[in-house]
Amino acid sequence: LLPLLLLLLPAAHGEVKHVQYTPFLTKTPVLEGLTTGSTFVLEQPRCIFKDYSNADIWLVVALQKSSFNNSVAPGTAESAFQNFPDSVPAYMTLNATLANYPCPEHDGNITVLRVGSETSCIRDDARPTCNGPLPGPGPYLVKFLALKDSEPVAETDWSQPIMLRTAKSPNSISTTDEGHSAGMIALTTILSILFAILLAGLVAMLVFWGSDACGGSSTFSKPEAVTVRRYNTHHVYDQPAARL
Repeated sequence: LLPLLLLLLPAAHGEVKHVQYTPFLTKTPVLEGLTTGSTFVLEQPRCIFKDYSNADIWLVVALQKSSFNNSVAPGTAESAFQNFPDSVPAYMTLNATLANYPCPEHDGNITVLRVGSETSCIRDDARPTCNGPLPGPGPYLVKFLALKDSEPVAETDWSQPIMLRTAKSPNSISTTDEGHSAGMIALTTILSILFAILLAGLVAMLVFWGSDACGGSSTFSKPEAVTVRRYNTHHVYDQPAARL
């Protein structure tokens, strides 16, 4: 009877069905900030849990695959965001139902999930399922888990490791030309030459306009001969005056 009891034991606790789906960072539409220093954006699991209409669908965020046990219930200290990652290596968040992930999806629907977008519940122990900012660069692993009456009934694969962005240290930023590419140096040189040519052309144009203005004001007309009439006591005669 012992082998028979061992076979019936998993059925008594409920078998967790494996769903052929791997969570992934969204690809369409292309988003700015797909990963940030504390968040990342997942594609919603549309049409994945269509056979579990009465189940609650949770997102599990972990540092390692082996660090989470499906028997851990959401909303408890063992799965609380506030205890991650010091005493809890994985937490459960983003509770949803099949109505939140309709199948098929319709045009205009939001089909992404931003993990780590809530900031108001970071230290609120009354909200253990907080979708709070991730505490470090990772890498993180995620999977979706469907629960029916607090019992796990289906789960997806774990995602590939997800790394977040990290701020670059100011000391690591080069202030010399050693960090510049050859293309950047060539582009800077070409722009400098073009600017010098443009400046030289502008100066030449100003000089040309200035000389043309001065030449027009220095033109004189040729003087005409002036006739001077002289008088004496005996007779009057005309004599051309010298040209000025």
